[in-house]
Amino acid sequence: QVQLVESGGGLVQPGGSLRLSCAVSGNIFALQSMGWYRQAPGKQREPVAGLSASGTTNYADSVKGRFTISRDNAKNTLYLQMNSLKPEDTAVYTCQLWDAYGAYWGQGTQVTVSS
Repeated sequence: QVQLVESGGGLVQPGGSLRLSCAVSGNIFALQSMGWYRQAPGKQREPVAGLSASGTTNYADSVKGRFTISRDNAKNTLYLQMNSLKPEDTAVYTCQLWDAYGAYWGQGTQVTVSS
């Protein structure tokens, strides 16, 4: 059973930074990709950043140049460094992992950008 646990969310002022973490445990079979999604109130969940097993990254246009996705294999942890945060970045951020058996999701962490 694969489990994902996010942390690092909170309240930050516009222009500030946060780093989200996603701790992964369990048996992963043939990792395909990992990524971050977010869902703002009243909106559908959207992809934010992705990281393939080979290390290729991709980002939503709205976060390019501000967010960075990375992975520490030794710590089994996925990160999302978020800089220059804007009020429109306010959402619940959730990490996802795909392996050969399918997709796994964390429970999410709230990020609120407000003055």
